[in-house]
Amino acid sequence: MRCPVLVLSAWTWSTLTAAETALKLVVARIGRPHGIHGEVSLDVRTDSPGDRLVSGARLATDRDGIVHLTVSRVRHDTTGWFVRFSEVASREDALALRGAALLVDDDGPPEPDAWYPHQLRGLAVTLPDGSPAGEVCGLVQGPAQDWLEVREPSGVIALVPFVRALVPVVDVAGGRIVVDPPPGLLEVRPSDEGGSEVDRP
Repeated sequence: MRCPVLVLSAWTWSTLTAAETALKLVVARIGRPHGIHGEVSLDVRTDSPGDRLVSGARLATDRDGIVHLTVSRVRHDTTGWFVRFSEVASREDALALRGAALLVDDDGPPEPDAWYPHQLRGLAVTLPDGSPAGEVCGLVQGPAQDWLEVREPSGVIALVPFVRALVPVVDVAGGRIVVDPPPGLLEVRPSDEGGSEVDRP
């Protein structure tokens, strides 16, 4: 992670982002403006938003020129989380912040099923049957989920959605992750299919 924090949901693994030298964690990313008075939606990246997103909280950002934003109002419903900041008074101001990360100090061990980017890089990648499939060389963050960059034995870089259904095991201590890809996602095939590579178009 570049490094922001992605948190475990019902369907995805979570990847913790850390501004590694500053030891910051991303708790949310600012989404679209909501209304005309500066309220914004949030892409929440923490399992405990009720603890992190409270009125009066001062959150650091990764946006140049904006050191902190102060939460003045927070609400949530079935559609998501929404906040207003003391420093943001208009829809135009809110729109300019879209995509900014909200950061907090790393005040303890990572949340369960969450990792720092540097913990994932270099991990061996295997298929469920143990066949080698390469190694993790990076992570690409998307609005809904992260993508592991896997360097396959041939040198090809494949993007694997970092979701539990496709990445059922992350064993940092053991130095490996297990990927269960659909046909065609990786060149490597399980050993019971011959252990060879498949041709890509």
